[in-house]
Amino acid sequence: EKGGQRDRALRLLVEMSSAHVEMHRFTYNAAISACGKCAEWCQALQLLSDLTASHADRDTITYNAAVSACEKAGEWQRALQFLHDM
Repeated sequence: EKGGQRDRALRLLVEMSSAHVEMHRFTYNAAISACGKCAEWCQALQLLSDLTASHADRDTITYNAAVSACEKAGEWQRALQFLHDM
């Protein structure tokens, strides 16, 4: 189920991009969170990178979702780096 949510969230991002729909941090936050629930930290960090590249605003929820993804995958050093960056 969790993997299905992640896959749906990532498909939605692709579809939105293809349709030239403006994506906000809320869209990315949901996708990063879905990746985190599956401990897919690499994908979560790629989404965070995409969000940064798009110049969209990041917020506490964005970083919390990224930290959570890293934590669930045992990537505590990366999680600490995000806390430092905030």
